[in-house]
Amino acid sequence: MEERRTADGGSIGVRIDITDLKRREASFRLLFEENPLPMWVVDAATRQLLAANAAMCRHYGYRREDLLLMCEPQLECEGSDRTAEFELHRTACGDAIQVVIESRPLHYEGRAAQVCVAFDVTERNRAQERISYLASHDVLTELPNRTALDQHLSAAVERAEVTDSGFALLCIDLDHFKEINDLFGHAVGDAVLRETSRRLQEAAQGCYVARVGGDEFIGITDQVPLSANAELLATKMRAAFEDPIEVEGHSLKLDLCVGAALFPRDADKIASLLANADAALYRAKHEGRGAIRVFTSAMDQQLRERRALEHDLRFAVERRELYLDYQPQQHRDGRIIGYEALVRWRHPDRGIVSPGEFIPVAERSGSIAQIDDWVLVEACREAASWDRPFRIAVNVSAAQFRRENLDAQVRMALRETGLEPSRLELEITEGVLIEDVSRAKKAMQSLKSLGILIALDDFGTGYSSLSYVEAFPLDRIKIDRSFVASLGQSERSLAIVRAIIGLAHGLGVPVLAEGIETRVQMSLLIEEGCDEMQGYLIGRPQRDAAVGSRSKPRVPSLIHSAS
Repeated sequence: MEERRTADGGSIGVRIDITDLKRREASFRLLFEENPLPMWVVDAATRQLLAANAAMCRHYGYRREDLLLMCEPQLECEGSDRTAEFELHRTACGDAIQVVIESRPLHYEGRAAQVCVAFDVTERNRAQERISYLASHDVLTELPNRTALDQHLSAAVERAEVTDSGFALLCIDLDHFKEINDLFGHAVGDAVLRETSRRLQEAAQGCYVARVGGDEFIGITDQVPLSANAELLATKMRAAFEDPIEVEGHSLKLDLCVGAALFPRDADKIASLLANADAALYRAKHEGRGAIRVFTSAMDQQLRERRALEHDLRFAVERRELYLDYQPQQHRDGRIIGYEALVRWRHPDRGIVSPGEFIPVAERSGSIAQIDDWVLVEACREAASWDRPFRIAVNVSAAQFRRENLDAQVRMALRETGLEPSRLELEITEGVLIEDVSRAKKAMQSLKSLGILIALDDFGTGYSSLSYVEAFPLDRIKIDRSFVASLGQSERSLAIVRAIIGLAHGLGVPVLAEGIETRVQMSLLIEEGCDEMQGYLIGRPQRDAAVGSRSKPRVPSLIHSAS
Protein backbone atom coordinates (compact mmCIF):
# COMPACT_ATOMS: atom_id res chain seq x y z
CA MET A 1 0.00 0.00 0.00
CA GLU A 2 1.42 3.39 -0.99
CA GLU A 3 0.21 6.88 0.09
CA ARG A 4 0.52 9.58 -2.63
CA ARG A 5 1.16 13.20 -1.69
CA THR A 6 1.19 16.68 -3.41
CA ALA A 7 4.30 18.75 -3.86
CA ASP A 8 3.58 20.64 -0.64
CA GLY A 9 3.21 17.39 1.30
CA GLY A 10 -0.58 17.08 1.24
CA SER A 11 -2.17 13.68 0.79
CA ILE A 12 -4.13 13.01 -2.38
CA GLY A 13 -5.08 9.38 -1.68
CA VAL A 14 -3.87 5.86 -1.12
CA ARG A 15 -2.86 3.35 -3.78
CA ILE A 16 -3.26 -0.27 -2.67
CA ASP A 17 -0.71 -2.81 -3.84
CA ILE A 18 -3.20 -5.52 -4.82
CA THR A 19 -0.46 -7.97 -5.69
CA ASP A 20 1.07 -7.70 -2.21
CA LEU A 21 -2.30 -8.17 -0.53
CA LYS A 22 -3.08 -11.21 -2.60
CA ARG A 23 0.33 -12.69 -1.81
CA ARG A 24 -0.18 -12.22 1.93
CA GLU A 25 -3.69 -13.64 1.73
CA ALA A 26 -2.41 -16.68 -0.14
CA SER A 27 0.32 -17.21 2.48
CA PHE A 28 -2.23 -17.00 5.29
CA ARG A 29 -4.56 -19.45 3.61
CA LEU A 30 -1.68 -21.90 2.99
CA LEU A 31 -0.49 -21.74 6.61
CA PHE A 32 -4.05 -21.95 7.84
CA GLU A 33 -5.14 -24.91 5.73
CA GLU A 34 -1.93 -26.97 6.08
CA ASN A 35 -1.50 -26.43 9.81
CA PRO A 36 -1.64 -29.80 11.66
CA LEU A 37 -3.46 -28.15 14.57
CA PRO A 38 -7.20 -27.42 14.47
CA MET A 39 -7.74 -23.81 13.35
CA TRP A 40 -10.78 -21.72 12.55
CA VAL A 41 -11.78 -18.11 11.89
CA VAL A 42 -14.81 -16.58 13.66
CA ASP A 43 -16.67 -13.34 13.28
CA ALA A 44 -15.58 -11.13 16.18
CA ALA A 45 -19.13 -9.97 16.87
CA THR A 46 -21.34 -12.99 16.19
CA ARG A 47 -18.81 -15.83 16.82
CA GLN A 48 -20.01 -17.41 13.55
CA LEU A 49 -17.41 -19.71 12.02
CA LEU A 50 -16.14 -18.23 8.78
CA ALA A 51 -13.43 -20.77 7.97
CA ALA A 52 -12.12 -24.09 9.27
CA ASN A 53 -8.99 -25.97 8.28
CA ALA A 54 -8.75 -29.68 7.47
CA ALA A 55 -7.18 -30.47 10.86
CA MET A 56 -10.24 -29.06 12.61
CA CYS A 57 -12.57 -31.17 10.47
CA ARG A 58 -10.59 -34.30 11.34
CA HIS A 59 -10.21 -33.52 15.04
CA TYR A 60 -13.82 -32.52 15.67
CA GLY A 61 -15.35 -35.00 13.21
CA TYR A 62 -17.48 -32.46 11.32
CA ARG A 63 -17.68 -31.77 7.60
CA ARG A 64 -16.40 -28.33 6.69
CA GLU A 65 -19.79 -27.22 5.40
CA ASP A 66 -21.39 -28.21 8.72
CA LEU A 67 -18.81 -26.26 10.71
CA LEU A 68 -19.44 -23.14 8.66
CA LEU A 69 -23.10 -23.26 9.72
CA MET A 70 -22.13 -23.25 13.41
CA CYS A 71 -21.27 -20.59 15.97
CA GLU A 72 -18.26 -21.13 18.19
CA PRO A 73 -20.33 -21.70 21.40
CA GLN A 74 -21.85 -24.75 19.71
CA LEU A 75 -18.46 -26.43 19.97
CA GLU A 76 -18.41 -25.98 23.73
CA CYS A 77 -19.78 -28.40 26.32
CA GLU A 78 -22.63 -27.08 28.39
CA GLY A 79 -21.30 -25.13 31.37
CA SER A 80 -17.78 -24.81 29.94
CA ASP A 81 -15.81 -22.03 31.65
CA ARG A 82 -13.97 -19.89 29.10
CA THR A 83 -11.91 -18.30 31.92
CA ALA A 84 -10.49 -21.65 33.04
CA GLU A 85 -7.04 -22.97 32.14
CA PHE A 86 -8.64 -25.01 29.37
CA GLU A 87 -12.07 -25.22 27.69
CA LEU A 88 -14.31 -28.23 27.25
CA HIS A 89 -15.36 -28.86 23.66
CA ARG A 90 -17.49 -31.66 22.24
CA THR A 91 -16.76 -33.52 19.01
CA ALA A 92 -19.32 -34.60 16.46
CA CYS A 93 -19.54 -38.07 18.02
CA GLY A 94 -20.24 -36.59 21.46
CA ASP A 95 -16.78 -37.02 23.07
CA ALA A 96 -15.67 -34.24 25.39
CA ILE A 97 -12.15 -32.93 24.79
CA GLN A 98 -10.08 -30.45 26.76
CA VAL A 99 -8.51 -27.73 24.64
CA VAL A 100 -6.38 -24.66 25.18
CA ILE A 101 -7.44 -21.94 22.70
CA GLU A 102 -5.16 -19.20 21.43
CA SER A 103 -6.69 -16.48 19.27
CA ARG A 104 -5.55 -13.37 17.41
CA PRO A 105 -7.59 -10.56 15.81
CA LEU A 106 -7.52 -10.12 12.04
CA HIS A 107 -9.59 -8.73 9.19
CA TYR A 108 -11.15 -11.52 7.17
CA GLU A 109 -13.08 -10.85 4.00
CA GLY A 110 -13.73 -7.28 5.03
CA ARG A 111 -14.93 -7.92 8.59
CA ALA A 112 -13.43 -7.95 12.06
CA ALA A 113 -12.63 -11.54 13.00
CA GLN A 114 -10.39 -13.78 15.08
CA VAL A 115 -8.23 -16.68 14.03
CA CYS A 116 -8.15 -19.46 16.66
CA VAL A 117 -5.93 -22.48 17.15
CA ALA A 118 -6.77 -25.38 19.50
CA PHE A 119 -4.26 -27.43 21.49
CA ASP A 120 -5.83 -30.68 22.66
CA VAL A 121 -4.61 -31.36 26.23
CA THR A 122 -7.09 -34.14 27.01
CA GLU A 123 -4.63 -37.02 27.28
CA ARG A 124 -2.03 -34.94 29.10
CA ASN A 125 -4.61 -33.84 31.66
CA ARG A 126 -5.97 -37.35 32.07
CA ALA A 127 -2.50 -38.69 32.76
CA GLN A 128 -1.90 -35.90 35.28
CA GLU A 129 -5.27 -36.58 36.91
CA ARG A 130 -4.37 -40.25 37.29
CA ILE A 131 -1.09 -39.42 38.96
CA SER A 132 -2.68 -36.70 41.10
CA TYR A 133 -5.30 -39.19 42.26
CA LEU A 134 -2.53 -41.63 43.04
CA ALA A 135 -0.82 -38.98 45.15
CA SER A 136 -3.61 -39.22 47.69
CA HIS A 137 -4.83 -42.80 47.26
CA ASP A 138 -3.37 -46.23 47.86
CA VAL A 139 -2.89 -48.01 44.54
CA LEU A 140 -4.03 -51.41 45.81
CA THR A 141 -7.13 -50.53 47.84
CA GLU A 142 -7.95 -47.01 46.54
CA LEU A 143 -8.27 -45.84 50.13
CA PRO A 144 -6.70 -42.49 51.10
CA ASN A 145 -2.96 -42.91 51.71
CA ARG A 146 -0.63 -41.38 54.29
CA THR A 147 -0.32 -38.10 52.41
CA ALA A 148 -4.10 -37.72 52.35
CA LEU A 149 -4.28 -38.74 56.02
CA ASP A 150 -1.82 -36.01 57.02
CA GLN A 151 -3.95 -33.42 55.26
CA HIS A 152 -7.16 -34.80 56.78
CA LEU A 153 -5.67 -34.79 60.29
CA SER A 154 -4.47 -31.20 59.94
CA ALA A 155 -7.95 -30.13 58.87
CA ALA A 156 -9.55 -32.15 61.70
CA VAL A 157 -7.32 -30.50 64.31
CA GLU A 158 -8.10 -27.02 62.96
CA ARG A 159 -11.82 -27.77 62.97
CA ALA A 160 -11.70 -29.19 66.50
CA GLU A 161 -9.82 -26.17 67.82
CA VAL A 162 -12.27 -23.73 66.22
CA THR A 163 -15.37 -25.60 67.44
CA ASP A 164 -13.89 -26.64 70.80
CA SER A 165 -14.60 -30.27 69.96
CA GLY A 166 -12.49 -33.36 69.37
CA PHE A 167 -12.14 -36.62 67.49
CA ALA A 168 -10.92 -40.16 68.00
CA LEU A 169 -8.11 -41.71 65.97
CA LEU A 170 -8.00 -45.50 65.56
CA CYS A 171 -4.90 -47.50 64.60
CA ILE A 172 -6.11 -50.74 62.99
CA ASP A 173 -3.92 -53.78 62.37
CA LEU A 174 -4.77 -57.12 60.74
CA ASP A 175 -3.89 -60.09 62.94
CA HIS A 176 -1.44 -62.55 61.34
CA PHE A 177 -1.72 -61.07 57.87
CA LYS A 178 1.98 -61.73 57.28
CA GLU A 179 1.42 -65.46 57.73
CA ILE A 180 -1.34 -65.40 55.08
CA ASN A 181 0.92 -63.45 52.73
CA ASP A 182 3.83 -65.85 53.24
CA LEU A 183 1.72 -69.00 53.01
CA PHE A 184 -0.50 -68.18 50.02
CA GLY A 185 1.56 -65.55 48.19
CA HIS A 186 1.24 -61.86 47.34
CA ALA A 187 -1.68 -62.27 44.95
CA VAL A 188 -3.85 -63.74 47.71
CA GLY A 189 -2.49 -61.19 50.18
CA ASP A 190 -3.44 -58.33 47.88
CA ALA A 191 -6.95 -59.73 47.43
CA VAL A 192 -7.28 -59.96 51.22
CA LEU A 193 -6.22 -56.33 51.60
CA ARG A 194 -8.72 -55.16 48.99
CA GLU A 195 -11.56 -57.03 50.69
CA THR A 196 -10.37 -55.77 54.09
CA SER A 197 -10.56 -52.20 52.83
CA ARG A 198 -14.05 -52.72 51.48
CA ARG A 199 -15.30 -54.17 54.77
CA LEU A 200 -13.66 -51.44 56.84
CA GLN A 201 -15.26 -48.71 54.74
CA GLU A 202 -18.64 -50.40 54.94
CA ALA A 203 -18.40 -50.74 58.72
CA ALA A 204 -17.18 -47.15 59.10
CA GLN A 205 -20.47 -45.83 57.68
CA GLY A 206 -18.96 -42.59 56.44
CA CYS A 207 -16.17 -42.25 58.98
CA TYR A 208 -12.71 -41.64 57.52
CA VAL A 209 -10.57 -44.71 56.73
CA ALA A 210 -7.03 -44.67 55.28
CA ARG A 211 -4.38 -47.26 54.54
CA VAL A 212 -0.95 -46.25 55.85
CA GLY A 213 1.09 -49.45 55.59
CA GLY A 214 1.05 -53.09 54.57
CA ASP A 215 -1.76 -54.20 56.88
CA GLU A 216 -2.11 -50.96 58.83
CA PHE A 217 -5.15 -48.72 58.61
CA ILE A 218 -6.35 -45.54 60.32
CA GLY A 219 -9.93 -44.67 61.21
CA ILE A 220 -11.21 -41.29 62.42
CA THR A 221 -14.55 -40.44 64.03
CA ASP A 222 -15.83 -37.24 65.62
CA GLN A 223 -19.08 -38.67 66.97
CA VAL A 224 -19.55 -38.06 70.69
CA PRO A 225 -19.00 -39.34 73.26
CA LEU A 226 -15.62 -39.94 71.67
CA SER A 227 -14.34 -42.82 73.79
CA ALA A 228 -17.54 -44.84 73.55
CA ASN A 229 -17.94 -44.21 69.84
CA ALA A 230 -14.31 -45.08 69.16
CA GLU A 231 -14.87 -48.45 70.81
CA LEU A 232 -18.21 -48.84 69.00
CA LEU A 233 -16.58 -48.14 65.63
CA ALA A 234 -13.77 -50.60 66.39
CA THR A 235 -16.34 -53.23 67.40
CA LYS A 236 -18.28 -52.74 64.15
CA MET A 237 -15.07 -53.09 62.18
CA ARG A 238 -14.22 -56.31 64.00
CA ALA A 239 -17.72 -57.63 63.39
CA ALA A 240 -17.21 -57.08 59.66
CA PHE A 241 -14.67 -59.93 59.77
CA GLU A 242 -16.87 -62.55 61.42
CA ASP A 243 -17.26 -64.17 58.00
CA PRO A 244 -14.03 -65.46 56.45
CA ILE A 245 -12.57 -63.90 53.32
CA GLU A 246 -12.84 -66.23 50.34
CA VAL A 247 -9.91 -65.98 47.92
CA GLU A 248 -8.99 -68.48 45.20
CA GLY A 249 -10.64 -71.35 47.03
CA HIS A 250 -9.13 -70.40 50.39
CA SER A 251 -11.37 -69.51 53.31
CA LEU A 252 -9.31 -67.08 55.40
CA LYS A 253 -10.38 -66.03 58.89
CA LEU A 254 -9.02 -62.67 59.97
CA ASP A 255 -9.39 -60.46 62.99
CA LEU A 256 -8.37 -56.96 63.94
CA CYS A 257 -6.50 -55.32 66.76
CA VAL A 258 -7.40 -51.69 67.34
CA GLY A 259 -5.82 -48.97 69.42
CA ALA A 260 -7.46 -45.56 69.85
CA ALA A 261 -6.47 -42.15 71.18
CA LEU A 262 -8.60 -39.04 71.63
CA PHE A 263 -7.88 -35.47 70.56
CA PRO A 264 -7.33 -33.37 72.60
CA ARG A 265 -7.73 -35.51 75.71
CA ASP A 266 -4.76 -37.79 75.04
CA ALA A 267 -2.68 -35.42 72.91
CA ASP A 268 -3.05 -32.01 71.32
CA LYS A 269 -0.45 -32.57 68.59
CA ILE A 270 -0.85 -34.93 65.63
CA ALA A 271 2.46 -36.74 66.15
CA SER A 272 1.68 -37.38 69.82
CA LEU A 273 -1.85 -38.49 69.01
CA LEU A 274 -0.56 -41.02 66.48
CA ALA A 275 2.06 -42.23 68.95
CA ASN A 276 -0.53 -42.71 71.69
CA ALA A 277 -2.94 -44.54 69.39
CA ASP A 278 -0.01 -46.72 68.33
CA ALA A 279 0.83 -47.38 71.99
CA ALA A 280 -2.79 -48.45 72.55
CA LEU A 281 -2.52 -50.74 69.50
CA TYR A 282 0.68 -52.21 70.91
CA ARG A 283 -1.17 -53.02 74.13
CA ALA A 284 -4.09 -54.51 72.19
CA LYS A 285 -1.80 -56.74 70.13
CA HIS A 286 0.03 -57.82 73.27
CA GLU A 287 -3.26 -58.90 74.84
CA GLY A 288 -4.25 -61.15 71.95
CA ARG A 289 -6.24 -61.34 68.73
CA GLY A 290 -9.23 -59.08 68.35
CA ALA A 291 -8.42 -56.79 71.25
CA ILE A 292 -9.57 -53.16 71.32
CA ARG A 293 -7.88 -50.64 73.61
CA VAL A 294 -8.23 -46.90 74.16
CA PHE A 295 -5.10 -45.07 75.29
CA THR A 296 -4.61 -44.42 78.99
CA SER A 297 -1.77 -42.72 80.81
CA ALA A 298 -0.60 -46.14 82.01
CA MET A 299 0.21 -47.17 78.45
CA ASP A 300 3.60 -45.58 78.39
CA GLN A 301 5.84 -48.65 78.38
CA GLN A 302 6.14 -48.63 74.62
CA LEU A 303 6.94 -44.95 74.69
CA ARG A 304 9.67 -45.63 77.25
CA GLU A 305 11.11 -48.33 74.99
CA ARG A 306 11.19 -45.90 72.11
CA ARG A 307 12.99 -43.35 74.25
CA ALA A 308 15.56 -46.02 75.10
CA LEU A 309 15.97 -46.66 71.38
CA GLU A 310 16.46 -42.94 70.80
CA HIS A 311 19.18 -42.90 73.48
CA ASP A 312 21.05 -45.85 71.97
CA LEU A 313 20.74 -44.41 68.48
CA ARG A 314 22.64 -41.27 69.49
CA PHE A 315 25.75 -43.38 70.04
CA ALA A 316 25.30 -45.85 67.16
CA VAL A 317 27.71 -44.06 64.82
CA GLU A 318 30.60 -43.64 67.24
CA ARG A 319 30.16 -47.22 68.47
CA ARG A 320 30.41 -48.42 64.84
CA GLU A 321 27.06 -50.18 65.06
CA LEU A 322 25.86 -48.86 61.69
CA TYR A 323 26.82 -50.41 58.37
CA LEU A 324 25.75 -50.18 54.74
CA ASP A 325 24.27 -52.75 52.40
CA TYR A 326 24.42 -52.16 48.65
CA GLN A 327 21.64 -53.12 46.24
CA PRO A 328 22.42 -53.24 42.50
CA GLN A 329 20.65 -51.16 39.88
CA GLN A 330 20.43 -52.58 36.36
CA HIS A 331 19.96 -50.99 32.94
CA ARG A 332 17.18 -52.44 30.80
CA ASP A 333 19.86 -54.04 28.57
CA GLY A 334 21.14 -56.11 31.52
CA ARG A 335 24.19 -54.07 32.57
CA ILE A 336 24.72 -53.28 36.26
CA ILE A 337 25.09 -49.49 36.33
CA GLY A 338 25.00 -48.60 40.00
CA TYR A 339 24.16 -49.45 43.59
CA GLU A 340 21.96 -47.91 46.25
CA ALA A 341 23.45 -47.59 49.73
CA LEU A 342 21.07 -48.78 52.47
CA VAL A 343 21.85 -48.15 56.13
CA ARG A 344 21.53 -50.92 58.72
CA TRP A 345 21.86 -50.95 62.54
CA ARG A 346 23.25 -53.88 64.49
CA HIS A 347 22.20 -53.15 68.09
CA PRO A 348 24.35 -54.92 70.74
CA ASP A 349 21.27 -56.24 72.57
CA ARG A 350 18.38 -56.03 70.09
CA GLY A 351 20.28 -57.43 67.11
CA ILE A 352 19.47 -56.06 63.65
CA VAL A 353 17.02 -53.16 63.93
CA SER A 354 15.19 -52.46 60.67
CA PRO A 355 15.50 -49.01 59.06
CA GLY A 356 11.72 -48.74 59.16
CA GLU A 357 11.97 -48.81 62.94
CA PHE A 358 15.01 -46.69 63.71
CA ILE A 359 14.92 -44.05 60.93
CA PRO A 360 11.62 -42.51 62.16
CA VAL A 361 13.04 -42.54 65.70
CA ALA A 362 16.21 -40.83 64.46
CA GLU A 363 14.18 -38.20 62.63
CA ARG A 364 12.10 -37.43 65.71
CA SER A 365 15.08 -37.31 68.05
CA GLY A 366 17.42 -35.31 65.82
CA SER A 367 20.12 -37.98 65.63
CA ILE A 368 19.34 -38.37 61.93
CA ALA A 369 21.84 -35.62 61.08
CA GLN A 370 24.79 -37.61 62.42
CA ILE A 371 23.56 -40.75 60.66
CA ASP A 372 23.06 -38.88 57.37
CA ASP A 373 26.60 -37.49 57.42
CA TRP A 374 28.09 -40.91 58.17
CA VAL A 375 26.10 -42.64 55.42
CA LEU A 376 27.11 -40.06 52.81
CA VAL A 377 30.82 -40.28 53.54
CA GLU A 378 30.85 -44.08 53.99
CA ALA A 379 28.98 -44.66 50.71
CA CYS A 380 31.31 -42.34 48.80
CA ARG A 381 34.36 -44.00 50.35
CA GLU A 382 33.15 -47.47 49.43
CA ALA A 383 32.27 -46.46 45.85
CA ALA A 384 35.65 -44.78 45.38
CA SER A 385 37.34 -48.11 46.16
CA TRP A 386 35.50 -50.02 43.43
CA ASP A 387 37.38 -51.12 40.31
CA ARG A 388 34.62 -49.94 38.01
CA PRO A 389 32.98 -46.47 37.99
CA PHE A 390 29.49 -47.54 39.05
CA ARG A 391 26.99 -44.95 40.24
CA ILE A 392 26.31 -44.84 44.00
CA ALA A 393 22.86 -43.70 45.14
CA VAL A 394 22.39 -42.26 48.63
CA ASN A 395 19.06 -41.40 50.21
CA VAL A 396 18.65 -37.87 51.54
CA SER A 397 16.39 -37.61 54.57
CA ALA A 398 13.91 -34.76 54.94
CA ALA A 399 15.95 -33.32 57.81
CA GLN A 400 19.17 -33.53 55.78
CA PHE A 401 17.65 -31.71 52.81
CA ARG A 402 16.34 -28.94 55.05
CA ARG A 403 19.83 -28.24 56.38
CA GLU A 404 21.43 -25.11 54.98
CA ASN A 405 24.82 -26.76 54.47
CA LEU A 406 23.90 -29.89 52.52
CA ASP A 407 25.93 -28.80 49.50
CA ALA A 408 28.93 -28.20 51.78
CA GLN A 409 28.53 -31.66 53.32
CA VAL A 410 28.43 -33.25 49.87
CA ARG A 411 31.46 -31.27 48.71
CA MET A 412 33.39 -32.35 51.79
CA ALA A 413 32.43 -36.02 51.30
CA LEU A 414 33.58 -35.95 47.68
CA ARG A 415 36.86 -34.24 48.56
CA GLU A 416 37.55 -36.54 51.50
CA THR A 417 36.88 -39.76 49.57
CA GLY A 418 38.09 -38.76 46.11
CA LEU A 419 34.86 -39.93 44.45
CA GLU A 420 34.05 -38.39 41.08
CA PRO A 421 30.98 -36.14 41.53
CA SER A 422 29.27 -37.63 38.46
CA ARG A 423 29.15 -41.03 40.21
CA LEU A 424 27.15 -39.76 43.21
CA GLU A 425 23.36 -39.66 43.00
CA LEU A 426 21.25 -38.21 45.82
CA GLU A 427 17.73 -39.58 46.14
CA ILE A 428 15.19 -37.03 47.38
CA THR A 429 11.51 -37.74 48.06
CA GLU A 430 8.62 -35.72 46.63
CA GLY A 431 7.26 -34.46 49.93
CA VAL A 432 10.56 -32.79 50.81
CA LEU A 433 10.57 -30.78 47.59
CA ILE A 434 7.02 -29.50 47.90
CA GLU A 435 7.48 -28.13 51.44
CA ASP A 436 9.21 -25.01 50.12
CA VAL A 437 9.52 -25.04 46.34
CA SER A 438 11.62 -21.85 46.11
CA ARG A 439 14.11 -23.06 48.69
CA ALA A 440 14.20 -26.55 47.19
CA LYS A 441 15.07 -25.11 43.78
CA LYS A 442 18.00 -23.18 45.21
CA ALA A 443 19.24 -26.17 47.19
CA MET A 444 19.09 -28.46 44.16
CA GLN A 445 20.82 -25.92 41.95
CA SER A 446 23.64 -25.69 44.51
CA LEU A 447 23.91 -29.48 44.57
CA LYS A 448 23.85 -29.74 40.76
CA SER A 449 26.67 -27.20 40.55
CA LEU A 450 28.88 -29.80 42.25
CA GLY A 451 28.39 -32.11 39.27
CA ILE A 452 26.36 -34.77 41.09
CA LEU A 453 23.12 -36.49 40.00
CA ILE A 454 19.69 -36.06 41.63
CA ALA A 455 16.88 -38.61 41.59
CA LEU A 456 13.26 -38.14 42.65
CA ASP A 457 12.58 -41.09 44.97
CA ASP A 458 9.27 -42.92 45.60
CA PHE A 459 7.50 -41.07 42.78
CA GLY A 460 3.73 -41.33 42.97
CA THR A 461 3.45 -41.69 46.74
CA GLY A 462 3.43 -37.97 47.43
CA TYR A 463 2.11 -35.00 45.48
CA SER A 464 3.18 -36.23 42.02
CA SER A 465 2.78 -32.81 40.43
CA LEU A 466 4.06 -32.53 36.89
CA SER A 467 4.62 -28.80 37.41
CA TYR A 468 7.23 -29.20 40.11
CA VAL A 469 8.84 -32.19 38.40
CA GLU A 470 9.40 -29.86 35.45
CA ALA A 471 10.75 -27.18 37.77
CA PHE A 472 13.57 -29.21 39.33
CA PRO A 473 16.84 -30.36 37.72
CA LEU A 474 16.21 -34.11 37.96
CA ASP A 475 18.43 -36.80 36.43
CA ARG A 476 16.12 -39.71 37.26
CA ILE A 477 12.63 -40.56 38.54
CA LYS A 478 12.20 -43.68 40.68
CA ILE A 479 8.81 -45.42 40.52
CA ASP A 480 7.80 -46.56 43.99
CA ARG A 481 7.77 -50.29 44.69
CA SER A 482 4.07 -50.21 45.63
CA PHE A 483 3.16 -49.75 41.95
CA VAL A 484 5.55 -52.44 40.73
CA ALA A 485 4.21 -55.04 43.18
CA SER A 486 0.85 -55.30 41.38
CA LEU A 487 2.20 -55.45 37.82
CA GLY A 488 0.90 -58.52 36.05
CA GLN A 489 -2.11 -58.62 38.38
CA SER A 490 -3.65 -55.18 38.08
CA GLU A 491 -4.42 -53.29 34.87
CA ARG A 492 -4.74 -50.14 36.94
CA SER A 493 -1.18 -50.46 38.24
CA LEU A 494 0.07 -50.98 34.70
CA ALA A 495 -1.80 -47.89 33.52
CA ILE A 496 -0.28 -45.82 36.34
CA VAL A 497 3.24 -47.05 35.61
CA ARG A 498 2.69 -46.33 31.90
CA ALA A 499 1.54 -42.80 32.72
CA ILE A 500 4.55 -42.09 34.96
CA ILE A 501 7.02 -43.39 32.36
CA GLY A 502 5.31 -41.37 29.64
CA LEU A 503 5.37 -38.16 31.65
CA ALA A 504 9.01 -38.64 32.68
CA HIS A 505 10.15 -39.43 29.15
CA GLY A 506 8.19 -36.42 27.92
CA LEU A 507 10.49 -34.35 30.11
CA GLY A 508 13.58 -36.22 28.94
CA VAL A 509 14.10 -37.87 32.34
CA PRO A 510 14.95 -41.60 32.62
CA VAL A 511 12.93 -43.85 34.94
CA LEU A 512 14.07 -46.48 37.45
CA ALA A 513 11.54 -48.94 38.92
CA GLU A 514 12.07 -50.26 42.46
CA GLY A 515 10.95 -53.49 44.09
CA ILE A 516 11.15 -55.82 41.08
CA GLU A 517 10.76 -59.38 42.33
CA THR A 518 9.43 -61.32 39.31
CA ARG A 519 10.31 -61.72 35.66
CA VAL A 520 6.74 -60.77 34.77
CA GLN A 521 7.22 -57.39 36.44
CA MET A 522 10.52 -56.85 34.66
CA SER A 523 9.13 -57.84 31.26
CA LEU A 524 6.18 -55.47 31.60
CA LEU A 525 8.43 -52.61 32.69
CA ILE A 526 10.73 -53.16 29.71
CA GLU A 527 7.75 -53.28 27.37
CA GLU A 528 6.58 -49.93 28.76
CA GLY A 529 10.01 -48.38 28.17
CA CYS A 530 11.34 -48.30 31.75
CA ASP A 531 15.05 -47.47 31.61
CA GLU A 532 16.44 -49.03 34.79
CA MET A 533 15.45 -51.62 37.40
CA GLN A 534 16.13 -52.44 41.04
CA GLY A 535 14.83 -55.20 43.30
CA TYR A 536 15.38 -58.69 44.63
CA LEU A 537 15.21 -60.13 41.10
CA ILE A 538 18.29 -58.07 40.20
CA GLY A 539 20.04 -58.62 43.52
CA ARG A 540 19.48 -58.38 47.24
CA PRO A 541 21.21 -55.74 49.34
CA GLN A 542 24.51 -57.04 50.66
CA ARG A 543 27.36 -55.68 52.71
CA ASP A 544 30.21 -56.95 50.53
CA ALA A 545 32.29 -53.84 49.81
CA ALA A 546 33.79 -55.51 46.71
CA VAL A 547 30.37 -55.64 45.09
CA GLY A 548 31.32 -52.84 42.72
CA SER A 549 34.03 -54.96 41.13
CA ARG A 550 31.47 -57.30 39.58
CA SER A 551 31.10 -56.79 35.88
CA LYS A 552 28.32 -59.31 35.16
CA PRO A 553 24.65 -58.75 36.00
CA ARG A 554 23.00 -61.17 38.39
CA VAL A 555 19.97 -61.56 36.15
CA PRO A 556 20.12 -62.01 32.37
CA SER A 557 18.56 -59.20 30.39
CA LEU A 558 14.95 -59.68 29.34
CA ILE A 559 15.01 -56.96 26.71
CA HIS A 560 14.94 -59.42 23.82
CA SER A 561 12.22 -61.61 25.27
CA ALA A 562 10.12 -58.58 26.16
CA SER A 563 10.26 -57.00 22.74
